[in-house]
Amino acid sequence: MDDLDTLRRTCDRALAGHGPQRAADLLATIPADTDPDRYGDGGVVAELEAEVAALLGQPAAVYLPSGTMAQQAALRVHADRRGRRTVLFHPESHLDRHEGRALERLQGLVGRPVGDRYRLLLRHDLDAVAEAPAALLVELPQRDLGGQLPPWDDLVAQVAWARERGAAAHLDGARLWEAAAGYGRTPAEVAGLFDTTYVSFYKGIGALAGCCLAGPVDVVAEVREWRRRMGGTLFGLWPGAASALTCLRRRLPLMPAYLERAREIAAAVRDLPGVAVVPDPPQTPMLHLLLRTGAEDFRTAARALAEDGLWTWERSMATVDPAVQRVELPVGDATMALSLPEIRRGIATLAG
Repeated sequence: MDDLDTLRRTCDRALAGHGPQRAADLLATIPADTDPDRYGDGGVVAELEAEVAALLGQPAAVYLPSGTMAQQAALRVHADRRGRRTVLFHPESHLDRHEGRALERLQGLVGRPVGDRYRLLLRHDLDAVAEAPAALLVELPQRDLGGQLPPWDDLVAQVAWARERGAAAHLDGARLWEAAAGYGRTPAEVAGLFDTTYVSFYKGIGALAGCCLAGPVDVVAEVREWRRRMGGTLFGLWPGAASALTCLRRRLPLMPAYLERAREIAAAVRDLPGVAVVPDPPQTPMLHLLLRTGAEDFRTAARALAEDGLWTWERSMATVDPAVQRVELPVGDATMALSLPEIRRGIATLAG
């Protein structure tokens, strides 16, 4: 086992998110009196689905074990209903980057990236599309761009463009909770723009793996059927659903405070040599840091911080410049527990 991974287990503080996940902490999010479901019916699963539907202002919601499954199912339903196969999305979309072409190989759909991968998808980018798409997928916030959000009016215009062409508007809301805080709107106001919305529970909310797909009753019913076809209707889905309900109730109200802390961190580190904040200021409770340092130097610095009890990152992400490393800093409970001077010192150390 890598020594840095071993050190992680000894750290008593963490910089990103809610800190390293430990089994005991995750198990503690499942109440002892949880009412189990049976193959996704009843119990805490039904309770979670009802609560998420209400939070998003949608008629119905269905719980699924993964976002990959949820979004494929939703897009398949939209495509089949329209007799079209093309799905539009940003070039950095999870569907295109991290799912092994599953949209095409499993669902028979065609993914078409639109816009520039290094900036947000905006309404004018859609003018390059002449074909009639089945759906437009919009990711809020754009995770690989540091959690950026398109202007609200532009987002409304993108959805209107899709509707005018008979296409569905689908929200990849894996981090909708963060996006809502960034817009200063409720999750229901954001989700209300779209035909269907996917939300994740293990990312910003910090629960066990799992998600919900929300939308009209008939669409959700079809997605529920696809969940079974794709092997997602397990005998018991209750552990993830119970964890999601606990963490959603605890952490959704904290998103505005997480956003404020993200902006405080940006203000505290933007003057450090070799550090750039993306975007600056942060638009959601997450940000990216570009650090002018090499990958091995970064790892050495991360190890030194871990030896002092502060866990940061196991490794950095490469950029087109080998002398610049990128890290993603989602703000959560662990971040909030650190003082700004300690955060500044940690980032300064990582930047060399």
